[in-house]
Amino acid sequence: MKLLDPLQYQIPAREAFLATREEVNTALPNARVEHVGSSSIPGSISKGDIDICVVINFSELEEAVSMLEEMGYVVKLDTLRTPELCMLQSPRQDIDLALQVIAKGSEFEFFMTFRDAMLKDPSLVEQYNQVKLDHWNLSPALYREAKSKFIAAVLRVA
Repeated sequence: MKLLDPLQYQIPAREAFLATREEVNTALPNARVEHVGSSSIPGSISKGDIDICVVINFSELEEAVSMLEEMGYVVKLDTLRTPELCMLQSPRQDIDLALQVIAKGSEFEFFMTFRDAMLKDPSLVEQYNQVKLDHWNLSPALYREAKSKFIAAVLRVA
């Protein structure tokens, strides 16, 4: 795994988000599309992937997932799937982009809560970067575990 400096990826990530938001909003006008994850946080180092949250009414979630699949998005295997969450991989070949389709009002709105906490406190960004730097060379599972512990700690305070 390689970690990228924000200057290496954040401008193309923002452009990819804006294009995806327009595409998703055209197909799902009732959805709220939010840029989340490290690429949405200025100064955050990252693997360069882009995470986008698509917030939709619970009653529309499965239909929204089907619509996105028709657009070429693919359900990510080996990820958490619940009635309130479905993770999809973008068909784009030029960039690693994933959608987290979530039910409005569900516990999965933590994606935005975490992002907002990070945006409010630059010291948290520095701490998050350090967690990544300290664990990037470990197995993907251990890297994710270290990040998850940090995220949980931030969410407990937020």
